[in-house]
Amino acid sequence: MIKLVITDMDGTFLNSKGEFDREYFHKVRSLMESKGVHFAACTGKQCERVEEIFGDDKQGIWILGDSATRIKHNGEFIYQSLIPNQIGLEVIEELEAIKENQTIIACTEQCAIIKKGRGDSERNIVRCSYAKMLEVDDLSEITDDFVKITVLDVEKECFETVKKIRQFEDRVYMVASEAAWIDITNHSVHKGTTVKKLQSILDVTADETMAFGDGYNDLELFEQATYSFAVRNAFDEVKLKASFGAPSNDENGVLFTVEKILTLKEA
Repeated sequence: MIKLVITDMDGTFLNSKGEFDREYFHKVRSLMESKGVHFAACTGKQCERVEEIFGDDKQGIWILGDSATRIKHNGEFIYQSLIPNQIGLEVIEELEAIKENQTIIACTEQCAIIKKGRGDSERNIVRCSYAKMLEVDDLSEITDDFVKITVLDVEKECFETVKKIRQFEDRVYMVASEAAWIDITNHSVHKGTTVKKLQSILDVTADETMAFGDGYNDLELFEQATYSFAVRNAFDEVKLKASFGAPSNDENGVLFTVEKILTLKEA
């Protein structure tokens, strides 16, 4: 019996325009609610940005945001795990030394912080994932602990960059989810561990969980769900790790599959 549906956002739940079929979502969500199934979004996006995206539909949704370092539900943070300030600053310093032409997004509990002088294109991309954003002269000025650190590289060299910061892997968790993005979180904190935390809160097992993803940062998510689905547009390696396939993000793959599975279970 399915009790939890959890999905990645970009490239999975959201289509290529960063949107979702709201009418279809209402239909499937009513089906989930009638069966007592919880719905969760597990994403690199800031929790507040996820709330913006869902708008009036945000109530009741479990948000595992900021690269799954925080759990937010009905406006309240239930859980979070932060990178200590000094470790975060050391990682940022090394990233800046490796490559100048990349956007480092340093996220604290208050907002996402980037250096001044980034181009409009990069700023707009950042705004797509972060509702609260601040620009500063120097990231070393940050005194708060970090929710996460993210790298946006429009030249798509993140797979190479993440290899160059392996000296930090005993202090932080890092993954290049795709060629343009790196996510860095507190040590041993990723989608899998935070989903496990949510399952504990909801008293749900992996056998009662459906999970959807498309990127390398969804691999740990799949490990927590017996019913793991890679959407058609996922990386080939991700498809190999999933138990099942689903239509693409531009074909309402998540909603279509959830509807079919829950209806099938009913039959």
